[in-house]
Amino acid sequence: MPSLIDIRRRIRAVKSTQQITKAMKMIAASRLRRAHDRIVSARPFFRSMIRVLYSLAGRVDAAAHPLLAARDDRKPGAHVVLLVVTADKGLAGGFNANVIRAAGQFIVGRRDQRVSLGLIGRKGRDFFRRRAHPVLVERMNLFARLDFNDAKNIATPIIDGFVAGEIDAVYIVYNEFKSIIAQQVVTERLLPVPRLGDDLGALVPMAASPGFNLDYDHDGRIDPGSQIDYLYAPDAKSILEAVLPQYVQYAVFHALLESAAAEHAARMSAMDAATNNAIDIVDSLTLYMNKVRQAAITREIIEVVSGAESI
Repeated sequence: MPSLIDIRRRIRAVKSTQQITKAMKMIAASRLRRAHDRIVSARPFFRSMIRVLYSLAGRVDAAAHPLLAARDDRKPGAHVVLLVVTADKGLAGGFNANVIRAAGQFIVGRRDQRVSLGLIGRKGRDFFRRRAHPVLVERMNLFARLDFNDAKNIATPIIDGFVAGEIDAVYIVYNEFKSIIAQQVVTERLLPVPRLGDDLGALVPMAASPGFNLDYDHDGRIDPGSQIDYLYAPDAKSILEAVLPQYVQYAVFHALLESAAAEHAARMSAMDAATNNAIDIVDSLTLYMNKVRQAAITREIIEVVSGAESI
């Protein structure tokens, strides 16, 4: 049976841990509010961009821009790039593990293709660095001060490689923020840019979300007849050259914003659960300490009574 000193020492240690987890929960909640505000501001623009861009891209020839060129990324030897967005820190429940697991399943399903990784976040970098996967992009410490230029620096070499024909397809896997208690791992295709007739619900989950205002046919594909036609000035090719690279950059930026908010939400939930567990442990240890102390008092009383009777 442990001594009272050992039990008190353990109670103090658990209370110290409880104070840390409670402080981390409050910090995560504060950061989540700012990250959520950025998402709320960014989502309407991203939805409108997808709606206009996919309709525009579907009404021009695929040869009008290299980023529209459809390639068979399932053929043996095809070069596929997967951007993996994780956090730089842990203590966020299954946030990082879920993304890494989804990335691993993607790689396993692409055994016949050559998969290169773009690792965004320290946790993903540390995990895949010990694996024999080629790494095309590495970025750490972005989420403290996330900026559009960070997404631009990530997307630019990917775009250049796709235009040069060195890359056949680009995907991104990240945690999408749903609510404080719910985050969803999402895998989206960035390149080639989806067009009318593609299954956008599978390629870009945001496109199938409520309020996106795209009409689908019975096969789950966009109905071209429901879209608005456009007049181009100066011409469609010039517009695509200006808009398509920006779309890819903003799609990466949107994924980073979603991941940042999901990380804070996951950490807030994890620290809340840890704080509650610490409270339960302290209560249990306190009850156990009282039992030990009562047993010691009872033993001392018995010893005194026994000694008095012997005298």
